[in-house]
Amino acid sequence: PSMRALQRCWTEENFVNQINEFVPDKFYRQFLKFYVAWFNKDIYKYIPEKNLKEIYGISLSFSDKYDYIGPKYYRILNYHSAHDIGHALSDFGMVGCSSFAVNKEFSEDSSLLIARNFDFYINDDFAKDKLLVFVNPSDGGYKYASYSWVGLTGVVSGMNEKGITVTINGSKSDIPNKAKEPISILAREILQYAKNISEAINIAKKRETFVSESLLIGSENDDEAVIIEKTPTKIAIYKPKKNYLICTNHYQSDLFINDSVNRKNIQNSDSKYRSDRIDELILQNSPLNYVKAAEILRNKNGMNNKNIGYGNPKALNQLIAHHGIIFKPKEKKIWISALPYQMGKFICYDLNKIFRGEEKYSVDSFNISEDSFLLTKQYKQYEDYKRIKEKIKKFVLLDIPFSISEKSIIAFINNNPNNYITYMMLGDYFRKNKKYKRAINYYKQALCYDVASNNEIMIIKKNIEDCKTSQ
Repeated sequence: PSMRALQRCWTEENFVNQINEFVPDKFYRQFLKFYVAWFNKDIYKYIPEKNLKEIYGISLSFSDKYDYIGPKYYRILNYHSAHDIGHALSDFGMVGCSSFAVNKEFSEDSSLLIARNFDFYINDDFAKDKLLVFVNPSDGGYKYASYSWVGLTGVVSGMNEKGITVTINGSKSDIPNKAKEPISILAREILQYAKNISEAINIAKKRETFVSESLLIGSENDDEAVIIEKTPTKIAIYKPKKNYLICTNHYQSDLFINDSVNRKNIQNSDSKYRSDRIDELILQNSPLNYVKAAEILRNKNGMNNKNIGYGNPKALNQLIAHHGIIFKPKEKKIWISALPYQMGKFICYDLNKIFRGEEKYSVDSFNISEDSFLLTKQYKQYEDYKRIKEKIKKFVLLDIPFSISEKSIIAFINNNPNNYITYMMLGDYFRKNKKYKRAINYYKQALCYDVASNNEIMIIKKNIEDCKTSQ
């Protein structure tokens, strides 16, 4: 098999393994399979035929190993809605992307600069299998570059030859009752056919999607960035009053700012906090260049540089990112992050050279060095902490046997002492073991730290009350 085929098999294996892990019961997995098939039964009606043909062609290289789930074409077609379903589940704290754009006085050379963290997380192995593609469409449109994962024909982060950039951020929406066009296919269409913001907006207006999403559109021709805020029923355009733009996971336009769902999202999630943190860092570090932009994407602290623990969802760098990416439309340069997260080296590519067909198209002199945090004791401690955290989570949610010694509890806390999740996880562990007094103690400790959202504060408080009742 080709290397591409092996990569596709590996990507699907990671995806399927994660489902099997979180849905271990075969009966429920079978139910889930039939539910997804029913949910997505009309998805082909909302995807352009040429995209369906492309998905079919790619599906031919996927493995026979998972044919028990369904025919390859229908599997890959359904996988294209995974991002949207994941964002629908963002209400449960699964994703939290952050992005921003600066120009004029906030940019070092006054030109548009855009940066984003893509925090769509399945597992660490899935994030290892990234793919940067350069596309010269045979069916018309503009050449473009896209950074995502093997097998996805849509776009989550990309730029075209006309200097249009697209990044997508989920927002709170009602749980959908059927699939429509996946947001990544819409983002792909914008990259392939739009040369300015007006054309991007017109494309977005024509398409029906099934979750709420923000599309941050940057444009060399317009020398600005805007956010297309789209729900299954409405669309709005948000243009900043300043020469910088911030996008997390809530809406900002006049149409949606007072919407009850949006207001509840702002009040109860960590989205507004991350937005405020980006605002703080832009003002502190302006004018920005691509190196400073990467430093913002990699920032692990809270407001006023407070240590809120590693992996806190309030941080811009939650240590889960599938990738970080930076765009400079005027120069047609992109910077993409290598492993791990967005802390590995940012590699620079010159799209002008790529689209001209030149053999040498990476620009080593513009690469951004890996985050020095990777060389520290604290990073090693965090990785140790994360391994124990995952074992606790699987024990609590999936009944996978796990026991932690008193010595290991002390090490677990010392490896990430400022993160509320440390104590919340220990509370969950002891609650599962029916040691309610110790569980209450750790839950109360969690509330002494920077809990990411009001939703989680309410969950922790409810857990404390449940433990009291169960004593």
